[in-house]
Amino acid sequence: MLHGYVDLATERTAGSKPIVGGRGVFVFDERGTPYLEASAGMWCTLLGFSEPALIDAATEQMRKLPYYHTAAYKTVTPANELASRLASVVPIDQAKVYFGSTGSDANDFLVKAIRYYNNALGRPRKKKIISRHNGYHGSTLAATALTGIPINRDGFDVDIPGILHVSEPSLFSRGLAGETEQEFLGRLLRELEETIETEGPDTIAAFLVEPITGAGGVVIPPKGYHEAVRFVLDKYDIKFLADEVITGFYRTGRMWGCQSTNLKPDTMTLAKGLTSAYLPLSAAVISNDIYTGLEKESSEKGFFGHGSTYSGHPVCCAVALKVLDLLKEREIPSHVARVSKVFAARLEQFRAHPAVGDVRYSGLMGAIEFVSSKSPRVHFTPLGSFAKQVRQRAEDAYQLVCRALPGRDACAFSPPLIISETEINEVFDRFGKALQDVSAERRI
Repeated sequence: MLHGYVDLATERTAGSKPIVGGRGVFVFDERGTPYLEASAGMWCTLLGFSEPALIDAATEQMRKLPYYHTAAYKTVTPANELASRLASVVPIDQAKVYFGSTGSDANDFLVKAIRYYNNALGRPRKKKIISRHNGYHGSTLAATALTGIPINRDGFDVDIPGILHVSEPSLFSRGLAGETEQEFLGRLLRELEETIETEGPDTIAAFLVEPITGAGGVVIPPKGYHEAVRFVLDKYDIKFLADEVITGFYRTGRMWGCQSTNLKPDTMTLAKGLTSAYLPLSAAVISNDIYTGLEKESSEKGFFGHGSTYSGHPVCCAVALKVLDLLKEREIPSHVARVSKVFAARLEQFRAHPAVGDVRYSGLMGAIEFVSSKSPRVHFTPLGSFAKQVRQRAEDAYQLVCRALPGRDACAFSPPLIISETEINEVFDRFGKALQDVSAERRI
């Protein structure tokens, strides 16, 4: 088996740890050792592991109709119902929904859709998409081209004509000495507008962002960032695309990361929490304006030449419908609002540690970024080595699973939304011990 996000030679010789069970916020290895899973897998298992209601929903749909497609004038009821439910809760009027299997293919679809849309409007040059350095948008070819994390791009030759990058909105990483948040915001906006002007406004179709950067470091934009960006984009008739694959479904404390950061999008891509990751499903949500363009172009071509075998898979959609039910029935929004206060307080306690350069959080996603010196700020070398060591110690010695982020020296936390205050305290008690161990070994 070829594993992702590993050193392949190390994985071939040392192997990977088999996880054979899960319950609540814990997973279990072959020996029955419980690990406190503070990453929700890959930011995604919102309702924890082995939730009976989701298993029942999948089983019931498997008995009714285990598979059928939603192409060539056929459809399935769960997909119809899910599209209607999503369209009623996203911050996009008259939204239309296209289903895929992963967040990667949802973002990949947007690249095609935006090009198709602009062809319909007679704007064959308006095709370029701007994304940001250190953003993550997936692992397909186009999605990786949109991604701005070097390790995800290096060696794959993913550069695609028409995909550009501007700076990430991280004051900690990209701010100049003595620069205020508002000065930093002004510089970001000037860079964006200069990029648009240099490339030619008639060539720029869209700007794609995560409302809060996930794998790139849990980066929360400066206050007013999205409103100011929207103003610039509207000036040049450029669409604002929101990647909500990580930030959707109350991860940031609100239903959508867009709501937590005042982003008014033209499209949204969803996945991960959509089924609590129990089955692969994604959704690309587009505005009626974009849909109208797709319909116009498809009429001229004869049909819409895009589709996939598993789009709107009935079992996946049935599970997603049950997720939406459970989020409401179990009062997940109020639960997240309550426990996220403990989450934030425990993260803040690490800010004073001599190896901690920054702490960031929103809802139940957060990160701790490390430095070897706070003033002047100096990073550990190689970059990322300290976080990797702390993450490994947390897992090996204290049975805590968290994430070390590529391209930064940071550990990230995104536990299942059902986590309790007691379990949050246990997460950071265990993490604190790992950090103390590594700091002592490095004489910090």
